[in-house]
Amino acid sequence: MHWHMHNVDALSWLSEQTTAAFDALVTDPPYSSGGLHAKDRVKDSANNKYLNTPTLYPEFAGENRDQFSYLRWSTLWLAEAYRVLRAGAPVLLFSDWRQLPTMTTALQAAGFVWRGVVAWDKTEANRPQKGRFRQQSEFVVWGSKGPWHDNAGPTYPGVYRVAVNAGGRKLHTTGKPLPLMEALVKVCPPGTVLDPFAGSATTGVAAVRSGRRFVGCEREEAYYEIACERLSKAL
Repeated sequence: MHWHMHNVDALSWLSEQTTAAFDALVTDPPYSSGGLHAKDRVKDSANNKYLNTPTLYPEFAGENRDQFSYLRWSTLWLAEAYRVLRAGAPVLLFSDWRQLPTMTTALQAAGFVWRGVVAWDKTEANRPQKGRFRQQSEFVVWGSKGPWHDNAGPTYPGVYRVAVNAGGRKLHTTGKPLPLMEALVKVCPPGTVLDPFAGSATTGVAAVRSGRRFVGCEREEAYYEIACERLSKAL
């Protein structure tokens, strides 16, 4: 079997996994972002924070933590991820600009070596605001468990310019385009890519199409079913 999906909470699932079982971590956790005030962080719908049409995708939880609890939660699951990764494993974590300081702190607090930030340029079509800079970038915080696993491979870009719907319409509120994920997983060694927040499994599709194995976890049943369907077709 080239892939496995689990329909459970990421933190509890990670705590039950075998030590040093996975070769890379590539994931897009909930940002708990998109709201500047407390009233924005307690909305019933996560989709209301990000979409003009909230009913377009299934709902997902984990989007209403404040900064302190988000840092604490991120450090907890990253510490478990550190344990289940093999030495040298690369780590790629998506973040937006609001949570970038929090995510870089949590990565290091969990024991990983922070090695940099890759920018995802979503192109000029995203969120124009007159008189202001466009919010057209998200970020990939990258690092490793100890020494980097490859010092002889190619040099990869530090910026990826990929439209949000490149490769087809996204299937998750915050889904990433498949061409972007296919480019990012190239940095992973052969073996198993872990994604504790798999969503619609775009990372998984990219991993198995590259010849790697994939293990994902997704708490929301609707997205778990979408992920399994996509992965079953990916090969």
